[in-house]
Amino acid sequence: MIDSRIKAVMNFVRAGGIVADVGADHGYLSIELVKNGLAKKVIATEKNIHPFEALNENILTSGFGDKIEVRLGDGLQILSAGEVDTICIAGMGGSLITKILDDSPEVVKSARQLILQPMNGIKKIRVWLAENNWIIADEDLAEASDIIYEIISAEKNPVPKVFKRETSPLKEKFSVQRLAKLEKVISEMNKSSAVRSSEKFLALQAEIDALRQSFRNEFKRSV
Repeated sequence: MIDSRIKAVMNFVRAGGIVADVGADHGYLSIELVKNGLAKKVIATEKNIHPFEALNENILTSGFGDKIEVRLGDGLQILSAGEVDTICIAGMGGSLITKILDDSPEVVKSARQLILQPMNGIKKIRVWLAENNWIIADEDLAEASDIIYEIISAEKNPVPKVFKRETSPLKEKFSVQRLAKLEKVISEMNKSSAVRSSEKFLALQAEIDALRQSFRNEFKRSV
């Protein structure tokens, strides 16, 4: 059974292509993609032998072994340029995700879509995408084990549209949690006069102000 986090990743996949499921774990995403006709083929990867063996067993048991290829290796390094249309990397930290992408530039460059779900370090993902000429085509929010995660779909030339996260029922809850976290951080930073003049402090304060303003705007619309 897949959780809402993996389901959100799955819902971003552009149907009909070949998908790389990097760090596939038990292979639930790979199986659902094939089962629902969203991928004509999936290459599911695992870096270490024991998770790889468990993944391989799950895929064979699922009955979709003819459409899901399991590979043992590090990140995207076991793929060739042009081999996949969509790259899914979920359940890892932002730093590790960007390293995986950086380590296989030709594979990434030849893909048409990146679907990324970091467990942390979302800003690193956004910076990497901007620096490497990937445009965020859509975003969504998903809640699993009482934690709200951000999922990003990026393309080279996306069609402009309203992001899924803008209409997500989790949007307000996520914003409240984000504001509380930022206020706690900036409260600690505010104790140092040197830190108060730093770019990071100013950026955080700007984000806090923007969140507060959005809450005020929502309140005005509701009264």
